[in-house]
Formats: sequence, C-alpha cells, structure tokens
Amino acid sequence: MFDIDGIYNSLNDRIWAVNRLAADINGGIRQKRKFPQKVMVWLAVCSKGVSPLIIFEDGTVDHDRYIKEVLPVALKFGHDTLGADWTFQQDGAKPYIHAKSQEWCEKHFPCFIDKDH
Repeated sequence: MFDIDGIYNSLNDRIWAVNRLAADINGGIRQKRKFPQKVMVWLAVCSKGVSPLIIFEDGTVDHDRYIKEVLPVALKFGHDTLGADWTFQQDGAKPYIHAKSQEWCEKHFPCFIDKDH
C-alpha cells in the first residue's frame, strides 16, 4: 500500500530547535489529511526479473480478487521467465493464505510454498 499524499510517520522525525516557533519554521508541524489517498500495488520479483505491476486503484484485495487478478499474472510471469521448474512464494497476507487461494496455487503452480511453510 502506497500513500499517494506522501505522508509518512512524522513521529520518527526529530527537529532540534531553541523553541517551538523555530521548530515550526523548520518543519515542526506537518499537515495531513484525515483520510489520505492510497493505492495498492502488487508485483513479483526474482533473480531473473520483475513481473508486470498490478495497480489496485479501487479498494483492497480479498482472496477472490487475488485469484482473478494477481495469480494468473504471477503464473504467466513465472512460466515466461523461469520455464517449468520454479517455486512460487508469498507472504502471510490474508488473501494469500485463504483456502481458495491456497487451492488455486496448489492446482496451477509447478511448486509453491503453502501457508504452513
């Protein structure tokens, strides 16, 4: 998830100043939206290259969307880039570990690391 507004955690910043006014002049106060705009993206990376970027402009990704929009791209990229002998690995995000996602991966990828490994 990327924040389009460029907002970051200002709690990690430190400004050394003699007083609050001097701190404010040097960026001590940061304005940010209550509900910042965000965009979610997905891509696969391996030693041979990077997959096409998938941009989810509207909402988050559930397991159905992951299966329909992401996994076919990952499968094609894997076959095109690595041939028939490769392993698909994903992290523990909820859409990835959903039973239907795991089933799809088991059925389509030549090899994949399931949620329990």
